[in-house]
Amino acid sequence: MKPECHTRAGGRVSDDTLLDAAKECVLAGGVRRTTLTGIAQTAGVSRMTVYRRFPDVDSVLATLMTREFTALLQHVADEIPAGGTARSRLVEHAVAGVRRLGTDPLLRTVLELDAELLLPYVTERLGATQRLAEEGLHMFVVEGHADGSVRPGDAAAQSRALLLLLQSFVLSRRPATAGETGVAPETLLTELAHLLEGALKP
Repeated sequence: MKPECHTRAGGRVSDDTLLDAAKECVLAGGVRRTTLTGIAQTAGVSRMTVYRRFPDVDSVLATLMTREFTALLQHVADEIPAGGTARSRLVEHAVAGVRRLGTDPLLRTVLELDAELLLPYVTERLGATQRLAEEGLHMFVVEGHADGSVRPGDAAAQSRALLLLLQSFVLSRRPATAGETGVAPETLLTELAHLLEGALKP
């Protein structure tokens, strides 16, 4: 059961309502300008209501990012039809996931206004969403070993390498596709599919 908080009117507000308010604040002004006070005002609750659920704005934003990107990846998984080899499903899921993340309004706002906040997840540690994505890749790789569609190898190492490749496409989409020398996004995704096929094929 979701934790709930009281509104000023005496009703109850779910964590999702607070996270929705946080999302609205980030989309309006970026992460750096988002405050617990602003989240509370947007949600229509007192600041103490937000403090009871989240000790600081960083914890709100971390929870928001995990919720949003986990849901996005789940939607991608739900939309891809079953069938085919594990390798073909992996490639389809990966390309669709990169496409969706690349156009996601929340991620685009973070990359445009507060890209430095993502640096720790590139240079220091993997976040919850990255680990979730890696788990999905690992599942496909193991299935691919079993059905013969993925070349033999260390499944953990293969999955980690795939994660690093995919996140580079997500994080560098804007400079890679912008300006006179930019490549059309779908053309770039086609090349990604070829890279994945070539890397995984036995």
